[in-house]
Amino acid sequence: MAELVFFSGTMDCGKSTLALQMDHNHAARGRVGLIFTKMDRAGSNVLSSRLGLSTGALEVGDDLDFWEGVVSRATAGQRIDYLICDEAQFYTCEQVEQLARIVDEMEVDVFAFGITADFRTELFPGSKRLIELADRVQVLQVEALCWCGRRATTNARVVDGAMVIEGEQVVVGDTNSAEPGVVEYEVLCRRHYMRRMTSHAARASAQSAEVLPFELEVCPLPPLPITQAD
Repeated sequence: MAELVFFSGTMDCGKSTLALQMDHNHAARGRVGLIFTKMDRAGSNVLSSRLGLSTGALEVGDDLDFWEGVVSRATAGQRIDYLICDEAQFYTCEQVEQLARIVDEMEVDVFAFGITADFRTELFPGSKRLIELADRVQVLQVEALCWCGRRATTNARVVDGAMVIEGEQVVVGDTNSAEPGVVEYEVLCRRHYMRRMTSHAARASAQSAEVLPFELEVCPLPPLPITQAD
């Protein structure tokens, strides 16, 4: 029985690594699949993990119709047993519905991987639709960690060391860039997300540059409440 499975989690929890591993495992058993991704950190037409592993992939544009693409390949005699769909948070709701239809009507397994919520803690449309339609939603067991050592639950957007809470939902950035003005992302626990306390801000407020503040009392409250971008 084919399934639509959504593997979700924050950044740095190993989603892309798992996607590569699953493709390897299925291919090793003689199954044939297609790999899709969108806006991967390594560029177009590639699925990459932060561990340095990568493979070629089909780039997903907003105009891609998964249903038509899979049906046309099957009609031409190409065997397709499964789809690996990375960065699925960026897919449109219509594309997620097409993936569900592929599972139901063509008995093709779909394994989707993506971040659940954006830097404002709001669900990505693609992730929301996957949660609504998936046969199973699995939170990855490899926990990303906040700078304080607690389990990270949110993705923060950082510019010049300062956390921002307004702007476009999708802005491509990195998790380890040191260039000024460049968008970075950092995973935080809920406590430090609510206090806008990134690792950079924590170091700046610590008495010693070598010691991070672990107590709430040394983390100043933000001057403004969280607001939703227009």
